[in-house]
Amino acid sequence: MNTGVKITAFAAALAATFGTAYGVGKAVGPVDEPRKVEHAGHASARTESAPADLPGGLQVSEGGYTLDLDTPTPARGRSTLKFSVKDAAGEKVTAFTTEHGKQLHFIVASRDLTTFRHLHPVRAADGTWSVDADLPAAGAYKAFADFRPAAPGAGAVTLGADLAVPGAFAPKPLPAAAPTADVDGYQVRLAGTLDPGRAGELRLTVSKAGRPVTDLEPYLGAYGHLVALRGGDLAYLHVHPNEGGPGPDVSFTATAPSAGTYRLFLDFQHEGKVRTAAFTVTAGAAGGAGGGNVPAAEGPGDGASGHAHG
Repeated sequence: MNTGVKITAFAAALAATFGTAYGVGKAVGPVDEPRKVEHAGHASARTESAPADLPGGLQVSEGGYTLDLDTPTPARGRSTLKFSVKDAAGEKVTAFTTEHGKQLHFIVASRDLTTFRHLHPVRAADGTWSVDADLPAAGAYKAFADFRPAAPGAGAVTLGADLAVPGAFAPKPLPAAAPTADVDGYQVRLAGTLDPGRAGELRLTVSKAGRPVTDLEPYLGAYGHLVALRGGDLAYLHVHPNEGGPGPDVSFTATAPSAGTYRLFLDFQHEGKVRTAAFTVTAGAAGGAGGGNVPAAEGPGDGASGHAHG
């Protein structure tokens, strides 16, 4: 399925989360007014007293829903993560709307943005979700739940909560920006701009052994999925591709909520396997018409980024 994308910003009273015809939201109105916002690729109604420019994933509770982690301190290495989404009455939510082939998308990233896991957990009848995850190092992580409750009129929600893997650790520096990322024998090249407050195109080109990959496979209804996390607070941005495909180019229209450093994670599927290429981008850097050139990207050479299934 090829899907167009329209992105609006979380800067200057615009929403900075990302979406497609799967939905694009707008943040409007004063702090205490209900507002519509799009994040994680869906429309969402926020009714709490929160700053109008707040990106998705920064709150553990929003719109009457709370992300409750049963395993906030998982062991290093492979472990099972369990959690639930609770409603305003404290009851576990058991009814969700299927979006992009899943009822809930679960993402875990290390605070230093060197580890990324896009997971698809399984829900038990009582509303408890579980999924196996490989967290390779001790330290601080953040978990994101991206979902749309099946309640009448409910919009999409992205909640974020902290995880801690016990043990001695030292944060790793953010990988330097580079024009290409290598992952599992594939090379992905990033071009375009990421500007604060202004939409720009990000174009990712996939090749293997020096040849363009022209037969990318649809994954969750698209030829590519892009998640961006802002350095520092891990604000969550999620996009889907513009019209095109099946490769070698996958393009996205994106607007950064603010100047700063972002880590981009591209999921793409080829030959039956999903791979993740990671990029470091600075929005609002000097130079370029928009001030936010994106000569970015370096893949996670230690294999810390990845895509998993639950």
